[in-house]
Amino acid sequence: MKDFKLTLAILTVAVVWGTTFLSIRVAVETIPAWFVAGIRQFLAAVIMLFILLYRKQFQWIGWKNLGYQLIFSSLMLIMANGLTTVAEETLTSSLTSLISATSPIVVFLGSVAIGLQKFTVRAMLGLFMCFGGILFIFWDGINDLANPDYRFGILLLLFAIAGWASGTIFTKKMNIQSKNISLNLFYQFAFAGIIQIIFALLFSENYNFENWSVKSISAMLYLSLFGSVAAFFAYHYALTKVSPVQVSILAYINTIISIFLSWLILNEEISAKFIIAAILIILGVFVINYNREMFKKQRIG
Repeated sequence: MKDFKLTLAILTVAVVWGTTFLSIRVAVETIPAWFVAGIRQFLAAVIMLFILLYRKQFQWIGWKNLGYQLIFSSLMLIMANGLTTVAEETLTSSLTSLISATSPIVVFLGSVAIGLQKFTVRAMLGLFMCFGGILFIFWDGINDLANPDYRFGILLLLFAIAGWASGTIFTKKMNIQSKNISLNLFYQFAFAGIIQIIFALLFSENYNFENWSVKSISAMLYLSLFGSVAAFFAYHYALTKVSPVQVSILAYINTIISIFLSWLILNEEISAKFIIAAILIILGVFVINYNREMFKKQRIG
């Protein structure tokens, strides 16, 4: 039974996070991006609040811990998730997911810069593979950068990756130990949701609610319930059964699923060069983060 639960948890993370970019693309078709991001996080906070109240775990976390959660929320949810959502108003979900897959490279380089990790020959090889993949992405599409909307989308995505990397490095550097992850996540979701909804009201040119399609609303609700809450619980359940390094393999599967679904459902064009780029980037990130523990069958706890 435990193996069944673990398998279900891993499949949930792989499939749900693999559909995130697709769902965002569908949601922003008729709903302004900041509304998608803000409502997603706010609803996730409400769901998390009900779970905490049911478990009788809801409580004040203290000003110091709150400060950590607000910094983390600002970097990972408002900046990384929010800007990725805005970027998908002008970029395809397959391109967004592939470029976002390079975020571990930024985390690695940032960690090397502040002394958390050492630079190795293997890491250099991985970096060359990733940059080769990026070259293949823009091989035929370099002229697209002349389009200001496309260029702005790429710029936002780069800032989003920087936010995700900064949040990850911040957690590593501060060595923050989470006593109640669900409680911390509630504060992160709530803060991000409120700020992003304010952004939506300030920066959305047209947010006529009557134009929001059922398909886009459904995608936004899916992101809240599954993308933010269900996948989170599944991910942390998996972490209690196998090592973090083993769970990290899911990141590579997510990208493949995302690109495949973008082609299958949204009919996005996937060229031979794009496939080569995906292979190079995924292999490059894998080489940089390779650890012998990845394929060991040991269990934790």
